[in-house]
Amino acid sequence: MTTQEVKRKLTAILSADVKGYSRLMGEDEKGTVRILNAYKEVMTGLIQHHRGRVVDAPGDNVLAEFASVVDAVECAVEIQKELKTRNADLPENRKMEFRIGVNLGDVIEDGEQILGDGVNIAARLESLSEAGGICISGTAYDQVENKLSLGYKYLGEQVVKNIAKPVRVYRVLMEPEAAGKVIGDKKIALRRWQRPTLALVVVFILVIATIAIWKNYTSPSKVEVASKEKMAFPLPDKPSIAVMPFMNMTGDPSQEFFCDGFSENLITALSKVPQLFVIARESTFSYKSKAVKVKQVAEELGVQYVLEGSVQRAGNRVRVTAQLIDALKGHHLWADRYDREWKELFAIQDEITKQVISALQVKITWGEISGVFARGTENLEAYMKAGEAIWYCGQGTIEGVNRARQLAQEALALDPKYPTAYLALGLVHLTDTIIGLSKNRKESIESSNKMLQKAIELDPSFTKARATLAFNLVMLSRHDEAVAEGERCYQLEPNSVGTLFWYGTILISVGRVEEAVSLLKEAIRINPIPPNTYLRNTAIALRELGRYEEAIAYLKRAVEREPTDFLAYYGLAATYSMAGRMEEARAAAKEVLRINPRITRHFTTFPLKDPVARERLAEALGKAGLPD
Repeated sequence: MTTQEVKRKLTAILSADVKGYSRLMGEDEKGTVRILNAYKEVMTGLIQHHRGRVVDAPGDNVLAEFASVVDAVECAVEIQKELKTRNADLPENRKMEFRIGVNLGDVIEDGEQILGDGVNIAARLESLSEAGGICISGTAYDQVENKLSLGYKYLGEQVVKNIAKPVRVYRVLMEPEAAGKVIGDKKIALRRWQRPTLALVVVFILVIATIAIWKNYTSPSKVEVASKEKMAFPLPDKPSIAVMPFMNMTGDPSQEFFCDGFSENLITALSKVPQLFVIARESTFSYKSKAVKVKQVAEELGVQYVLEGSVQRAGNRVRVTAQLIDALKGHHLWADRYDREWKELFAIQDEITKQVISALQVKITWGEISGVFARGTENLEAYMKAGEAIWYCGQGTIEGVNRARQLAQEALALDPKYPTAYLALGLVHLTDTIIGLSKNRKESIESSNKMLQKAIELDPSFTKARATLAFNLVMLSRHDEAVAEGERCYQLEPNSVGTLFWYGTILISVGRVEEAVSLLKEAIRINPIPPNTYLRNTAIALRELGRYEEAIAYLKRAVEREPTDFLAYYGLAATYSMAGRMEEARAAAKEVLRINPRITRHFTTFPLKDPVARERLAEALGKAGLPD
């Protein structure tokens, strides 16, 4: 297309995609494609009904244009309402929720296609939207503000990828009670006579703000006070802290892993301080993307202090904000903002860690200091790639593990002596066996061990690598070696939730169940909102001790949280059977077979060393009705 042939126009653009599409495809490709096609057909019909046109619909994306912004937003609302109704009939893990962005902008026409910043902004708005939600730009909001029975929440000016200027963003509130409401600031056009008045007001506000800032440092701002009596757990006898997931202010969902990694690294560093009690990642991350108060977090996790903040990256610059709050006193102990070059990210992490340790008045030795700030590489790109690889491994999908493999190898190419890169590759080989990519399970575990041993050679104190290696050794029935690795982890980091969990799990396999129960319960205190595997393994240890009622309580908690957790039902079938409660045992076994028809009674989550214990378990499951 030549310059003379370029045709431009102003149009309303609707962009939509599926939240969690890769996970849905990884779990059930055929079912996902079937539902996707049905939903796209519904969306196309609604777009046409509102006088719009579908421009493109590759994969899980839909791009449409409308002559009217009102039509575009009305259509987006009807789409979300219709899909919500259809999703109500689907199991929780199969619901297909779209995110929608609407923008009014200038586009270039290229045949039937439309191109340009107008389209790009709509796509960025879609990525800022919640599953089942709608975000619109400021230009779109200005056209629909008083024309529809909807509410809006102003999300501020967002820096979005590949767009030079920040974009005003509003979230559409579709609930009937929100109609006519606008939460947050609005863009106000000023008349000429108002400008001098505004200048005086600005000066006045600056004076007041200066006084307020001074008062903030001399008398910290108050937040709602948490109640020690309402805490779910007794406060530990040392400073206790929960590090919340730092908010991704970049506007790019692909940067989520980076923000998550930033928060996780702070958790890891602080957990290496013996004088601190630090809540594990899984528990604090359960609050991610939720509007929760510090009071609620402190009471539910049983901590006095909460660290929260945000990260925003733009090109080679990064802005990080952080604040430490004493939930029991209701004020900020410390707050700061860091505007730095991207290459100074490590320095920012270290400064925040130091400030928290200082604010909590914790004294640590020089030896402990070196452990807290040990990172393994000074190559920021290698650090980012290794962290992203581990994040992709955690997604548990074929697409994710293959991406993780590539990133781990790239990290090693950048720094061949980086322990975390070897850990990432070790996790890739292990994940291959878990999701069925491995052609030879034993060989894959041995390949994982080779990478983990290399990580340990480079950093003998690297407990994450040691704990993973210990788990692999149990899977290979090399119990004595596994126990030795577990003990070494425990000596190095007795406060690490990963160490407590994996060492406790290993001790179950060799019959040291009293010790296992103690370690696993300690892990659950550090991780009060734990993964189900914590609950299941604790129940196994209690069952081996004959404490059936306690074991059943843990397993019921797991089933309540995840009704499709067949391993929890498997544990219930065995425990009920051993307790002589055969009717309940058979009912649990039926649930196992309903969820996973291929399971047998010789299936186990990890091999028990004692053959008598193995046979006892198989016999109990046989009585419950699980097939041989």
